[in-house]
Amino acid sequence: MNTKTKGYILGIIAAAAYGMNPLFALPLYKAGMNPDSVLFFRYLFAIPVLGIMIKARGRNFKLQRKEVLPLVIMGLLVALSSLALFLSYNYMEAGIASTLLFVYPIMVALIMAFVFKEKLTLLTISCILLALVGIGLLYKTSSGSTLSTTGIILVMVSALSYAIYIVGVNRSILKEIATLKLTFYILLFGMTLFLVRVDFGKSLLTVDAWYLWGNLIALAIFPTAISFLCTTQAVQYIGSTPTAILGALEPLTAVFFGITVFGEVLTPRLCCGILMIILAVTLIIAGGNITTYMVRFRKMFPKLPIKKKAIH
Repeated sequence: MNTKTKGYILGIIAAAAYGMNPLFALPLYKAGMNPDSVLFFRYLFAIPVLGIMIKARGRNFKLQRKEVLPLVIMGLLVALSSLALFLSYNYMEAGIASTLLFVYPIMVALIMAFVFKEKLTLLTISCILLALVGIGLLYKTSSGSTLSTTGIILVMVSALSYAIYIVGVNRSILKEIATLKLTFYILLFGMTLFLVRVDFGKSLLTVDAWYLWGNLIALAIFPTAISFLCTTQAVQYIGSTPTAILGALEPLTAVFFGITVFGEVLTPRLCCGILMIILAVTLIIAGGNITTYMVRFRKMFPKLPIKKKAIH
């Protein structure tokens, strides 16, 4: 298998793994856990996994004093994004929520245009309109009722928080921090939000069944550690643009599990809406100047040796 093929496979695995959030979260909700408790355990279990990965690569945990406050702010932004998304699962189908979340690259483009005065191209404007039409098609559910306004607001808050984070880490002192260490501290500081919300453990909800603890561990491993590792390697093999475009598989994975596992219904109209949003975001990544904001610069990733077959 050549390196390019490996890169595409890793990119697909990364996107599909991230799209597994509803697969592991929804059974925990059904068992009586709330989003705050689920996310507290997800972050708690993911942090040591990333710590082990840092040590395995010979990295250190040292921070400069001036990096701490930006890391705290970015960590809270990511935690807010996670919380808003997981709360939205209580108001709408997970597949639709994950698709609506996927508008965050468009928000990145808008932030770059209005805050940093980057040129808003015709392609960007067309993609925004296409995405808005797609969202309009999703507004009515498969049963004919309209989507929950609360659910939509929560997903948009999640997408906006994540978009601000993406721009923030690439436009601040944090861009000099290696990605693995950055993610470790983002989760560490982000976990403080959930620690406060569960009243420092007093209102923390747990589960009794062993297999549900497996769901909590899976949330830390698949959408977090595996998705991260595969993304970094995919960028090294095929570059950041194809890796970012493969991110379109994230909502498709969530839709797939929503239909096959949770019995969500996908009508032709909903299907068109989902495809329009994915097409709009894919075009804006492929044709715009925001790719480096979607996936960290290649130099930010620790270089891994790529083995080449000997020629006989």
